[in-house]
Amino acid sequence: MTGFQASRLEPDALPCLESSLIETRLQVLLMAMDLAIENNSHVSLNFSLALANGDIIDSNFDRPPASFRLGDGSMLEGFEQELLGLRAGDEIESLLPAAQAFGEVNPGNLHRFPIAKFKNLLEDELIPAAVGSVVSFKDAGGFDLPGVVASISATTVVVDFNHPLAGKQILFKASIKAVIAADVETVEIKL
Repeated sequence: MTGFQASRLEPDALPCLESSLIETRLQVLLMAMDLAIENNSHVSLNFSLALANGDIIDSNFDRPPASFRLGDGSMLEGFEQELLGLRAGDEIESLLPAAQAFGEVNPGNLHRFPIAKFKNLLEDELIPAAVGSVVSFKDAGGFDLPGVVASISATTVVVDFNHPLAGKQILFKASIKAVIAADVETVEIKL
């Protein structure tokens, strides 16, 4: 073999190499502790979402932190805005208005259907449709579009296609575990 020379790592060099790796990891961790969250930062956090009365909607405080890139669509923009400027170790608790969370109720998302279109669902003996039932429709692309039966009259069924949390204030809590700069590529390896 020409142009290639194999070298052998001597056992005495291992403590030095190990120490160097530990120092490098510590430097990376210390840098990550000091970074403020900005758009496109890689963020690891624990969070919870609750209604204004404290009823928990979702939480991962009892599980490992969630990791995502700010702005990748994993989190609604209103929640992301609350994270900007925070650093590893920071905690936040903020009551978000509906417009900043899941949006206001849009009256245009309430649709009236002739009751005849629901005849089979209303007469289903196992699971009859009633006010509060979730019904699913197919949109033009063939995707499921869930709605909630809002009212039933003698002639019409009103279905609400708003997000179930639309119009509600949301209590957002987060504990930032790590921040990696926006210009650093990350790879997750699961063992």
